[in-house]
Amino acid sequence: MPQDRTLITVAELVTEAAAIVDPAGADPAVDELVTRYEDADEPVRGILPELPERLRWGADEHPPVIVAQAIVLYLAHRLDEVEDDPETILRLVARAEFHGKADPPVAQWFVERGLEVNAAPTTGP
Repeated sequence: MPQDRTLITVAELVTEAAAIVDPAGADPAVDELVTRYEDADEPVRGILPELPERLRWGADEHPPVIVAQAIVLYLAHRLDEVEDDPETILRLVARAEFHGKADPPVAQWFVERGLEVNAAPTTGP
């Protein structure tokens, strides 16, 4: 990643997100996501309002792609967290982007990684 975080590109964030959701690089849908955005060299901060729409595409049913898209959206607004370890990023994304509203396949994907996203909210005494 560049030293100046404000210059981080869409392609760089997509690549980072893909490495988090598919560290072995074995998922063809995640690879397709990276390929689709490999030439997106504009700084992500310059396109924040349109970023959610730009990230939507045909593999939206595939949990790792959905999570990768959420990671990109999350990190685009929190560039200071880009270099956090993958587990921390997943935990933060699970809470910020999915808590209480993940579709069952996405919730299961998080559970398989030790994170609960659709837990019932706790109430005080």
